[in-house]
Amino acid sequence: MVSFDYDLGIIGGGAAGLTVASGASQLGVKTLLIEKESKLGGDCLHYGCVPSKTLIKTASVYHKMKNAERYGLPKVDLPPIQFSKVAERIQNVIEAIQIHDSVERFCGLGVKVEFGNAYFVDEHTVEFNSKRVSAKFWVIATGSEPAGLPLAGIEDVDYLTNKDLFSLNELPKSMAVLGAGPIACEMAQAFSRLGAEVIILQRSGQILSAEDEDMAIVVQDAFCEEGIDLKLNTQSTAVRKTSCGTEIVYEQGGEAHIICTEKLLIAAGRKPSIESLMLDNAGVKYDLRGIAVDNRMRTSCKHIFAAGDVIGQFKFTHAAGYEASIIISNIVFRLPRKADYTWLPWCTYTEPEFASVGMNEKRAKMAGIEYSVWIEEFSDNDRARAEGASEGRIKLVLDKKEKPLGVQIVGHHAGELVAEWVAALNANTGLTTLASAIHPYPTVSEINKRVAGKVLSRKIFSDKVRKTLSFVFDYKGRACTLD
Repeated sequence: MVSFDYDLGIIGGGAAGLTVASGASQLGVKTLLIEKESKLGGDCLHYGCVPSKTLIKTASVYHKMKNAERYGLPKVDLPPIQFSKVAERIQNVIEAIQIHDSVERFCGLGVKVEFGNAYFVDEHTVEFNSKRVSAKFWVIATGSEPAGLPLAGIEDVDYLTNKDLFSLNELPKSMAVLGAGPIACEMAQAFSRLGAEVIILQRSGQILSAEDEDMAIVVQDAFCEEGIDLKLNTQSTAVRKTSCGTEIVYEQGGEAHIICTEKLLIAAGRKPSIESLMLDNAGVKYDLRGIAVDNRMRTSCKHIFAAGDVIGQFKFTHAAGYEASIIISNIVFRLPRKADYTWLPWCTYTEPEFASVGMNEKRAKMAGIEYSVWIEEFSDNDRARAEGASEGRIKLVLDKKEKPLGVQIVGHHAGELVAEWVAALNANTGLTTLASAIHPYPTVSEINKRVAGKVLSRKIFSDKVRKTLSFVFDYKGRACTLD
């Protein structure tokens, strides 16, 4: 029998890698974790989810202070922010969370942690720091990195990505954002609220282009109201360094335009971090989107698994954690568990927030599914009104049998509201149960109950039911009618 140094080797110390390492080691699997950076935690902790949400909260508080009059409070004359203080707070939050992703904690769980740039020598062996180690199973969880843009002059321009955005010493006077996906939108709004003049250049005709237009427009309108300059249906063609910072050349409506900005943020997608892995040595198939895996997270080499951003499917931390659980089932317990993304939720943390689970209208149309749409507005929710957050709506997409295909929510605390649907849909809970469940008043969560009730009320309050009740119980009908 072939002998290996470890039962399991993991390359990458982000969400997916840490989840696999923790679970496997606690189940008695001799586990090695190799991370190329100097700390564990991955992009999410150091350059993504954690710093971005910390910045968003700071910007939200500052924005509310500037708009105190909306809440019946005296107007506040605020001084400009010191971004170095904001950056310091971001690092403090990262360091507090870093304790949970420390070498000491994982060593305590039984995981051997090494740092270095690992690459495959063969299908069971990797090399890093001039030494080779072998494992019976390998997991690739190296994540992703910002994708570049094929713009003329881009190599001569000092542009920002999520890697350096949160460590700026000063707030830029102006910032141009190329792209209008979730990260671009979150950062554009945050920096605008903190005092920068922000312009977004987007190729399509709406922001958050993967979402339904009638939902994305709610966020888009909020951006315009807050003073963010949206340039839609544009094509950026060149950039160049000038005395003002960075000059951007773009086309819109058949005409060429030029703008100048102090800072340029490129947030136009990500690419898998696979270049240094030498995957060919292990017989692992991949393309520009990432490493190819089956629904058990196995690569083309069946004892090598992959999870997280590196497989190019769903670039969310919670997706990486879920995929890691699939891998633990298959490697540790040898159970052929398969990934199912039907009810995978996601959220964009703009204000208003945008949350989604399942299919939206765009995806239902692409799949050729017959569907109906039910909408409840936040303006009809008492708590949303009380909090001055009446913009937004919930959209319930049903199939022809009136079973949910998906739910989209844009509005106050959408990311929290969608959790009720995640639980209900995964448990195959019917709309009747959701509509009849008691929700506390006043809460924004009542909007979930109301949209479910709206579907059912069409049947309950129908002419057929009224006529049947009148016949059986001799009810007399309406007592009042408006002229």
